[in-house]
Amino acid sequence: MRPSLLASDLPGLHLRHRGKVRDVFDVPADRLPPGTDGDHLLIVATDRLSAFDVVLPDPIPGKGEMLCRISNFWFGRTAHIVPNHLTGIDVASVLPDGVDASLYAQRSVVTRRLKPVPIECIARGYLIGSGWKDYQRTGRVSGLALPDGLRQAERLPEPIFTPSTKAAVGDHDENIDFDAAVRLCGADLAEAVRDATLRLYAYAASYAAQRGILLADTKFEFGTDADGRLYVMDEMLTPDSSRYWPAESYEVGTSPPSYDKQFVRDYLEQIGWDKTPPGPVLPPEVIEKTRAKYAEALERLAELKVD
Repeated sequence: MRPSLLASDLPGLHLRHRGKVRDVFDVPADRLPPGTDGDHLLIVATDRLSAFDVVLPDPIPGKGEMLCRISNFWFGRTAHIVPNHLTGIDVASVLPDGVDASLYAQRSVVTRRLKPVPIECIARGYLIGSGWKDYQRTGRVSGLALPDGLRQAERLPEPIFTPSTKAAVGDHDENIDFDAAVRLCGADLAEAVRDATLRLYAYAASYAAQRGILLADTKFEFGTDADGRLYVMDEMLTPDSSRYWPAESYEVGTSPPSYDKQFVRDYLEQIGWDKTPPGPVLPPEVIEKTRAKYAEALERLAELKVD
């Protein structure tokens, strides 16, 4: 296994943004293929892990590579539904001289630079998480009225679009209704991302179900180019942005186990951490169990093994 990467170090490339997991760099025009415009980004998925909106001090070895490979798998499978930000430009060709390309090859992509849509685009097929909490309190999720008497983790009559705000690192996203999304995006763009979100969810949920996995919910990021064309971007249908449940352990009325960082969340709840920075150090067994869950998702969904 290659060394863990907690933070990218790429001298000479301008760091545009360091998120919870991804580092985003501008790609100099002189490192792009001839005839390519200079508006491109290098996105690196690190091995950082966030829980309760706090980045923890310990990396999960190989997590960034697994997330990137799952995203690329789904980008390839869904390009006929919604175009994506990938360019196919070789990562090694844009890295600074002297950087070990093998450390970045499977965790990075060169993408178009797009104008982000200012909302998180969430599709829910099951009633869980913040949607379940909203339903218990109001009978609605993001302003959408749902039937009475639904139970935790119950499948919804049909998938729903539940947008949220985009919070800064360390803050919490807030669920909003569609009217609020229209105010933030404009009617045409809000309708376009709602349609794209639900079509992508339907395709991915059907595909996952054939592999014994339920896609409870997922979050997409979209962006537009200079001509207003819509693309899906950032990450896609990973265990970080989605709630995947093994079908064999699914049970209505419970919170089913998922292919994500649940081991970490459970540990942090158990030790009574107050969910404010800095995050606590993780025991080796929690790190390994979490890594194994990401690896299992990669293999079951994309039939790809961890190197």
